[in-house]
Amino acid sequence: QVQLVESGGGLVQPGGSLRLSCAASGSIFSINTMGWYRQAPGKQRELVAGITSGGRLNYADSVKGRFTISRDNAKNTVYLQMNSLKPEDTAVYYCNADLSTGWSTRGYYWGQGTQVTVSS
Repeated sequence: QVQLVESGGGLVQPGGSLRLSCAASGSIFSINTMGWYRQAPGKQRELVAGITSGGRLNYADSVKGRFTISRDNAKNTVYLQMNSLKPEDTAVYYCNADLSTGWSTRGYYWGQGTQVTVSS
């Protein structure tokens, strides 16, 4: 049973910072890509940032220069450092992992989400 557990969300003022963490656990053979998505009320879920096992980075245009994604492969953990937060960053942030649980078993897994609220 694979689980992704997010932490680090909360309430911050505009211009503040938060660091989200997501730890994957369970019967994991390998983790390919990990990323962060977010969904604001009334909007579709969107990719915020992704990072491959080799360290290739991908960011949404709206967060470039403000957010930094990183990972610790030894800990099966991905982080999202969020700086210069804006009210429009308010959303539920979801951790996602493209991982393998066996030699030929691969799928996508989601965390339950962590709320990030940037007050106006």
